[in-house]
Amino acid sequence: MRNIVKSLFSLNSTSITFCATLLVVILFLAGIPILDMIELKTYDLRFLSRGALKPSSQVVMAVIDEKSLDSEGRWPWPRSRLAALVNALSTDGARVIGFDVTFPEPDENSTLKFINQLDHTIANLHIENRKLAGFIKKNKIKADNDSALAKAIKSSTAGVVLGYFFHMNEKDLDYRIDQKEIDRQIGQLSHSKYSLIIYEDKETAISPFYTGYSPEGNIDIFAEATNYSGYINMIPDQDGVVRWMPLIIRCGKDMDIFPPLALQCAWHYLGKPQLMVKVAGYGVEGIQVGKRFIPTDENGSMLINYAGPPKTFPHFSISDILKGNTPKGTFKDKIILVGATAVGLYDLRNTPFSPVFPGLEVHATVIDNILKQDFLNKPAWAKVFDLLAIIILCVLVGIFVPRLNAVTGMFLGLGLFITHLVIARTLFVNSGIWFNIVYPLLGLLITYTSLTVYHYVTEERERKKIKGAFSYYVSSSVVNEVLKHPEQLKLGGDKKDLSVLFSDIRGFTSISEGMTPEELVNLLNEYLTVMTDIVFKYDGTLDKYIGDALMAIYGAPLEQQNHPASACHSALEMMQELKKLNEKWIAEGKSPLNIGIGINTGDMMVGNMGSDQRFDYTVMGDAVNLGARLEGANKNYRTNILISEFTYERVKDEFVCMEVDSVRVKGKTLPVRIYQLFAHRQVPDVVGQAISYFHDGLQLYKQQKWDKAIKTFELARDLHKDLYVAQVYIERCLDLKVSPPPPDWDCCYTMTTK
Repeated sequence: MRNIVKSLFSLNSTSITFCATLLVVILFLAGIPILDMIELKTYDLRFLSRGALKPSSQVVMAVIDEKSLDSEGRWPWPRSRLAALVNALSTDGARVIGFDVTFPEPDENSTLKFINQLDHTIANLHIENRKLAGFIKKNKIKADNDSALAKAIKSSTAGVVLGYFFHMNEKDLDYRIDQKEIDRQIGQLSHSKYSLIIYEDKETAISPFYTGYSPEGNIDIFAEATNYSGYINMIPDQDGVVRWMPLIIRCGKDMDIFPPLALQCAWHYLGKPQLMVKVAGYGVEGIQVGKRFIPTDENGSMLINYAGPPKTFPHFSISDILKGNTPKGTFKDKIILVGATAVGLYDLRNTPFSPVFPGLEVHATVIDNILKQDFLNKPAWAKVFDLLAIIILCVLVGIFVPRLNAVTGMFLGLGLFITHLVIARTLFVNSGIWFNIVYPLLGLLITYTSLTVYHYVTEERERKKIKGAFSYYVSSSVVNEVLKHPEQLKLGGDKKDLSVLFSDIRGFTSISEGMTPEELVNLLNEYLTVMTDIVFKYDGTLDKYIGDALMAIYGAPLEQQNHPASACHSALEMMQELKKLNEKWIAEGKSPLNIGIGINTGDMMVGNMGSDQRFDYTVMGDAVNLGARLEGANKNYRTNILISEFTYERVKDEFVCMEVDSVRVKGKTLPVRIYQLFAHRQVPDVVGQAISYFHDGLQLYKQQKWDKAIKTFELARDLHKDLYVAQVYIERCLDLKVSPPPPDWDCCYTMTTK
């Protein structure tokens, strides 16, 4: 355990993020069966969340359902009934008829068998009778159901596409098929194979197609009746769900490739345009059907964009069609798929919408996808997108989680989790692209968990240390920021741009003389508690108490972009809260307090100053001294809040300020303009007018127009009774009238006290 903790201490957030990302990338590239299985289930859920879509009207199904079995008898029916079905559909204007039914053996017909035996017996007995021979021949033709169906297929105005299937490997067969029979069967299908394959690079041509061992075709009479046929094989995923339709299966010693029933039906419906297979360097790119392009995976399989649950496509019972119970024109210009849906007859398929789905409707869905050009796709570049998603999610977690507290980090992780789900689903529903969900989210979870454990093990002690050191000096929000970003906390001196605030109680000595020590302590504690809470509210740092005075820093220990504004907000709220305290104290029979506040902004040295045994987190420098001078200058100008020109330039667009004077502090030669802070954003109109008069008076004062200045200051004073600085300037003008300043007067006031 000690070694584990030691190894954790030797890591950092960056290395943990890198390791977690690398691990998931390796898992993704290698492919983990259980994770791939989960991904398949998320794919199915995307269908369910999307809901059913309306299919095109060109595809309908003539089904052998329970109603047909009750009417026509058990399956298989005499093929003469299927001949009647082909005739009925052709008469109604069907354009394509596709059979999801195979005819690998002759029809079992006892009548035909009897007639053949009778004919054979008559021949053996050497009975010659033209009428009898004609009768036998006529009835033989009538009883030959295979001939009837073959004739119906040949004479049909619709294109009839027959189904067949491939045995995919020899070991699945209970019997052996010799090569001669395989070649014969393949020769029978030669008219339906792909005639054109386009390789991107013939020198690197590959054969990525599924390979069948042997076809199981229809008997010769049917194979010769139509030139159109397609296989009905489906290849489910590892969990048994049919999500793909193989559009290419290779078979035979010449390695010919063949299309499925659905593609043959769609191709015929579209007018039999040029049909070609495009093969890129990585595998099959897709199938070109005239101007239409069907995207596939590298093996030539098409993702099936299921429209909905079973019976999304129209079902017509064959018994109704044979009896003429369907309205005329129902099948006009449509593709009709013939197959079984009755329980016990049809092949059940497990699909994203239902575990019990007719295979016939899977073929209908593929045809619909081709006709509507409504494809799902998992392009080769999707793997790059999935890798980027893994990396981005891991990196985002690695960047932000170490900088956030546990709750915020958890919500960030949850937000990224949901965001990726929403993006993947949106791209699936709106763009038909399948991007991976499982591996990116796995990367997110592993990175988040690893970082959480790492920070819990390695930083809890440091957090307690920092919190204990700063909880008395800064607000809880600043403490939390320090805990999230301890690397920004530099011990020792550091030069930074900060704002400093000084406040002091006016005449506190005389007030304290009339109070007992207990009363004085209680009053001071109540006052300082309120003032300190305000400092903390605006993320200031309490530097120290100096008797009844308070010193605060804004912008340290962590950077604060708007620290001048935070200091000004604090000063204004201090005055508001002091007014409430005074009302309370007056009601209690106590004396009210008045305070002065000085604020300055500039470069200061900040850090832990002192000895190894005892130190304070404080600031030092000329900018700090100026802030203290401004607090004291409030006495001279009879103001409450004075700020320097350096602070003013940073807050002038946000706060209402008034230029008071240009002063030269003790020990400095360059003057500094100082301003009285009034309010945030706006003041009453009368106060604004008074400020305007004062500004005019100040300009007249600088021009040594004493009488005009006095009158203007009086207007300002009369408009705003609390503008005591106007009276200060009136008295100063009266003095300067009597004792004019020297010729080199620079309008500056020299502060002789600290």
